[in-house]
Amino acid sequence: MDTLPPVASEVRRRAHGLRVAAFLLALLFAAPWAVAGIGTQAVAPIIAQIDAGHFQAAETAIAGALAQPGLDADTRDALAFQRERMRRILLDFTLSADDAKARVRKQIPDLTDAEFARWNAAGLFEHQVIDGRTLYFKRAPGNLFRLSPEAVARRAVQTPISDGPMESLNDHQRAIYRAALTEHKASVLPQRLRMTQTLTVDADAVPAGETIRAWIPYPQAVPGQQEDIRYVASVPAQHDIAPASAPQRTVYLEQAAVAGRKTVFSVTYELTLLAQYHAIDPARVQAENLTPALAPFVAERAPHIVFTDAMRKFSRDVVGDEKNPYRIAQKLFAAVDRIPWAGAREYSTISNISDYALHAGHADCGQQTLLLMTLLRLNGIPTRWQSGMVYSADGSGYSNIHDWGYLYLPPYGWVPMDVTTGRLHPAPGDDPALEWFYLGGLDHWRIAFNDDYGRRFQPAKQHFRSDDVDSQRGEAEWRGGNLYFDQLDYHFDWQVLPAAQGRSNN
Repeated sequence: MDTLPPVASEVRRRAHGLRVAAFLLALLFAAPWAVAGIGTQAVAPIIAQIDAGHFQAAETAIAGALAQPGLDADTRDALAFQRERMRRILLDFTLSADDAKARVRKQIPDLTDAEFARWNAAGLFEHQVIDGRTLYFKRAPGNLFRLSPEAVARRAVQTPISDGPMESLNDHQRAIYRAALTEHKASVLPQRLRMTQTLTVDADAVPAGETIRAWIPYPQAVPGQQEDIRYVASVPAQHDIAPASAPQRTVYLEQAAVAGRKTVFSVTYELTLLAQYHAIDPARVQAENLTPALAPFVAERAPHIVFTDAMRKFSRDVVGDEKNPYRIAQKLFAAVDRIPWAGAREYSTISNISDYALHAGHADCGQQTLLLMTLLRLNGIPTRWQSGMVYSADGSGYSNIHDWGYLYLPPYGWVPMDVTTGRLHPAPGDDPALEWFYLGGLDHWRIAFNDDYGRRFQPAKQHFRSDDVDSQRGEAEWRGGNLYFDQLDYHFDWQVLPAAQGRSNN
């Protein structure tokens, strides 16, 4: 693990070279679309320009393309989003080198310029060169202490780096494991929960009297995982719950903005959550003869699941000659789990998330999950996405947004995987199988809002989403445009209840 950042830095250097090459190739092919009419080929060169940090050139290309007659609506929207993507990138990359050093010096007062330069060269500070300016990711100084044990050791005050309560093997996971084996079933230990999620729009983000449209995530109905969902209340009371078939499920709400006041939306619901553990015997797992229903789950899905040459090489290096699907999954799970977790830039700013996770030297939960999904699909193992939020089992008040997934292993069917929580470390006396708890098991201290990524809301948004991949924090807009994450906030509040009484179809 200590060698990951320098290796990642070298890979990033080569990947940047490939992106620059792609940008140059895009310029060669720019003339045909400029002369022969605008289409989707107009957007790819601009994406390459933005990824290479050529924002001024991209803006010129966008303006020129938008001025062409006969532009179809989809292409116009795609071009407009690339303009918005540049704006969002500049909201994430706000620090100069001096700014980044000043933030690190709050924890390492005697940090030297040479030390900063060495860590920077090793890829420990995420940055971009944009139109000749080197700009650092606003979370890069804090991420340093997740990526470098050397930096951690240099801190003036040694305080623990906080992780989620399920990151280490605990009695909850042990109880799930024992119950599944004792009861001879995969879904166990039901828990009833009441949850309130709040979405708050900043005061005066919208002119007074204008209607704000909001979407707050709502739980999926997943047999054996979360059941008996019951709507309790919302603010405002009038609401529209997306159908159970919606892959990214939400509650839709409307409210008028009032001058000088924040606009608060909320939804309260109850549901029963079940933990899962599938006792997988590798010898029983066979390669799947793909049915039409499973075929989409082994396919590429651009832009975030693409079988690039770099992805294929990484897979070959990790998998080797292994043929057993579960053993392949173990190898890939372990390899992705070794990528250090770090705070992430906004997903909507990244043109290919799995490729980013492969090369960046760090990744957060959704980035790791998309990388693992891509690698498993590349090896013929069906995968699908799930995401939502996680909360504490210890009364600490901990909550977070989180992403994980599922893989298909015959004869067991779909089983969960959470590569970010990752491999556990059994203590003496524990069953060694607990190491792989999260490759086939899942705790019940989480709520799934989404069974897929990048799908339209019901009802659909009129303007760009703040997160066009995931849906966890909530979204809002008005007739003048989207309200981005710098204009709103979200909050979770929950209570464990007695066992469920009655059922609901919501």
